[in-house]
Amino acid sequence: MALHLKTLLTLFTLSWCAAFLFGCKQEKTSVQQLQSSITPVIASDLMPYQQRPIEDEVFYFVLPDRFSNGDTMNDNGANEIPISFGGFDPSNEKYFHGGDLAGLTNKLPYLEQLGITSIWLTPILRNQAVQGDIAGYHGYWVLDFTEIDPHLGSNDDLKALINAAHKRNIKIFFDIITNHTADVIKYKECHGQDGSGWSESGEACPYISLAEIAQGKGYRTVIQKGNEQLKTPAWLNHPKHYHNQGDSTFSGENSLNGDFFGLDDLNTESQAVVEGMIDIYKHIISEFKPDGFRIDTVKHVNIEFWQQFIPALADHAETQGIENFFMFGEVYSGNPIELSKFTTEGTLPSVLDFGLQSVLYQTLIEQKPTALFSTLFAQDGLYKNANQLLNFTGNHDMGRFAYLLAKQEKFSHQEISRRLKLASAMTFFLRGVPVIYYGDEQGFIGTGDNHNARQDMMPSKVATHNAQKLLQTTASTAQDNFDISHPLFTYFSTLTSLYHQHKTLRVGEQEVILTQDKAGLLVLRKQDKRDDYLIAFNTAIAEQSALLTLDKQYQLIHPSEQALIETVGEQSRISLPGLSFALYRAIK
Repeated sequence: MALHLKTLLTLFTLSWCAAFLFGCKQEKTSVQQLQSSITPVIASDLMPYQQRPIEDEVFYFVLPDRFSNGDTMNDNGANEIPISFGGFDPSNEKYFHGGDLAGLTNKLPYLEQLGITSIWLTPILRNQAVQGDIAGYHGYWVLDFTEIDPHLGSNDDLKALINAAHKRNIKIFFDIITNHTADVIKYKECHGQDGSGWSESGEACPYISLAEIAQGKGYRTVIQKGNEQLKTPAWLNHPKHYHNQGDSTFSGENSLNGDFFGLDDLNTESQAVVEGMIDIYKHIISEFKPDGFRIDTVKHVNIEFWQQFIPALADHAETQGIENFFMFGEVYSGNPIELSKFTTEGTLPSVLDFGLQSVLYQTLIEQKPTALFSTLFAQDGLYKNANQLLNFTGNHDMGRFAYLLAKQEKFSHQEISRRLKLASAMTFFLRGVPVIYYGDEQGFIGTGDNHNARQDMMPSKVATHNAQKLLQTTASTAQDNFDISHPLFTYFSTLTSLYHQHKTLRVGEQEVILTQDKAGLLVLRKQDKRDDYLIAFNTAIAEQSALLTLDKQYQLIHPSEQALIETVGEQSRISLPGLSFALYRAIK
């Protein structure tokens, strides 16, 4: 039977002849017109946050220190705690810049208008302020697991942020660490008899294997005088709770037992450590009532630890009345076999999808075939629930997707923008939950990974960051970058609204309809009992067409320029402009 496919009934004409793609001329509607016709949806328009499943979230991942300074009095931390004081130098990309929880609270209206529903904060517990020539602005050097880092504010400031976010129906997720603490324990063989050295400053500590330890080899631990009781809770101060085997090279046994860039690696095989970490995070849940956790360095912890830790915290959150408390892990691997193991054997509800990020890189930066998506999605059955994977284009470690494009030195700013936009659309409309990395919506690029992917949203004083031209704006990071009229802000708010308006796009079963052995088309179907959608992407620079065999009529609900489907005998020809996407809904 020939397929009669409806087009979008344009909001800008009264002509009934636009109802079908054949028999009369289709009305032309620009991208800008169609985007302006989309009804904005923000968190307060959705079901109450306590009831929302993870599939309904749009995450905004942010480093509080680099966002907004709401209280200049805390820029240097707490002078009554010397180890957590200082490190403020907003001109140095490796130091504290002054952003804090009060500043984030003040900017909730901006985030609300973007359409996000969940904020994921980098670790906010009290850190060692400075190690070597780097400050702990990022939060991954925790000393005290019971209080907020004073550079970011107080425990009360965190509660105020959570309360204010919840009033806007926005969730707050904490980034937590169980693999390591700050670097306090030293080795005499590496750091001297008094422990005054630091391995990342050049004093390497080669890893000593378990087999070597069994033969009597090992490091002698030392803690500098005055630092014996730096950590809270107190049990964390004893070296017996750590592996003490030297530096990790992130392979084999040392990936689990080695020190992560010199940080004190917890002996998570010990039942005492398991129970101690469970107690720490039960207290965090009871004290602050967050909506979930992102868990750092998951693959560097033995899987038996997660089998106790995850159920214990999920049960505790339930006793605290936190509905839909959700945890997802960072397993830094693009291999779905390794990633999925932590959602099944490891009992984590979900993980960040480094596999998808890798395929986005390969198809949109290296311009490899879209068939790579078929290979990736064929392994979705390995996961507990692939619709709950966290999708992202770049981050604070690897760098922004725009930077990954820019460093190829072959894409113009215009093409970088187009490829970033398409990659971002894929994180929204392929299976999984989208994550926006802060600043992407303001055209941030970055000059590298790590510290140089962590620009300030508030006016920056980092010269190398300020010298870089941003995408689709004449502004620089030297200015305040909370522009709700920025084209990329508008684009992301369009994506969030579309995502919120069509539930089947979030939870429907995904089926690959078409991929190609070149840069080009990727066409998928998502369906459930409610609805049926086609989603099409074109990763090539030029327009691409292909014939599809469909069993339904589909209506265009969000075109990118002229995203056409036309009947050709018993088949349908889909045509999509270069570096664009389109959404179609089955006609009932």
